[in-house]
Amino acid sequence: MSKSEAMPDFQTWMDLSRLYTDYAAALDSGDWALWPEFFTDACSYKLQPRENYDRGFPLCTMSLESKGMLKDRVYGISETIFHDPYYQRHVVSAPRILAFDDTGIDSEANYAVFRTKPEALSTVFNVGRYIDRVVRTSEGLRFQSRLCVFDSETIPNSIIYPI
Repeated sequence: MSKSEAMPDFQTWMDLSRLYTDYAAALDSGDWALWPEFFTDACSYKLQPRENYDRGFPLCTMSLESKGMLKDRVYGISETIFHDPYYQRHVVSAPRILAFDDTGIDSEANYAVFRTKPEALSTVFNVGRYIDRVVRTSEGLRFQSRLCVFDSETIPNSIIYPI
């Protein structure tokens, strides 16, 4: 069965939707230790401007190539990176399945991340789309790769927290 000929059953689609919503809820909670657990051990997480993605340029704002690197980023966020604290709120569209077969799901979803600093108004922080490869593991669906393609050519200040 080729990837584009099959569609997942309803339960698989619900599991995929739950993965997306649980991911956003974990990031919004600020419990950064949860973030790496949404990924396989051999994973990829990249944050890339749309301009580079559209032109096929590999340069990314952030590129992490294993669950260990994600955990290292969590340590940095929690213990070593000095920054003004802020809250994030993710609004994520329903995932769109691009391809599906026995090895996994290729999917994408639009996202908007709002940032709120204490005693300040909320602002739009980052907007774009997730391009994902999701696989089934013994723990359920997990991201094998997540590419966050953000629409603007610039980002405010720096990216501290995962998108």
